[in-house]
Amino acid sequence: MKTLNSRTVVLLAAVMATFAMGSLAADAPSSKTVDAGLRATEQLLLLMDTDQNGKVSKEEFLNFMAKEFDRLDTSKDGVLDVNELKGLLPSLSHPTKGPGR
Repeated sequence: MKTLNSRTVVLLAAVMATFAMGSLAADAPSSKTVDAGLRATEQLLLLMDTDQNGKVSKEEFLNFMAKEFDRLDTSKDGVLDVNELKGLLPSLSHPTKGPGR
């Protein structure tokens, strides 16, 4: 089983936010931004693809997200609060520009 670290979670959140918000943005993303997003997405798919068939099933995706939720839920109360999600906020501060921009 692969161990997932906070960098992986931030990467996942940043990629999802970048593509979600990018589709809402008035300006089209630059090719450099798209390329970076695609590379990050490919890395995430490799992490989620537990049977290594080159595809991520719904089950693989949900298992990945459930493990990340459990890891982030440091209080083990079944919900994520602001303090538990604080580590994700820097990468989401400018979702239309992408992480760290």
